Amino acid sequence: MCDATIAAKLENYTLQHPQEVLLVHAHIEDEPDQVVIFRGFSSSLMRPTAFDPETPVLPTSAVISQIDRLQGPYQPQSPQYLERAIPIADFISRF
Repeated sequence: MCDATIAAKLENYTLQHPQEVLLVHAHIEDEPDQVVIFRGFSSSLMRPTAFDPETPVLPTSAVISQIDRLQGPYQPQSPQYLERAIPIADFISRF
């Protein structure tokens, strides 16, 4: 499960590392999703994202499987990976 603190930690990480983008692989309502987090803001690549930036993109029911670190800004046609397939527990333990 993705509690509010995990989502907040991921957003805070990108505020502290503004040159990085996190690509979060998750399941939301039993459907796969990919969420990009950059400079404290989240956006889904597969589902509609609310206009209000305060609305969480990763609900508490989300199950995060892994995170990729990319060089920012995100270029979908040629992403520059810094690190791939980091388990969420390993990523969170870094900070």
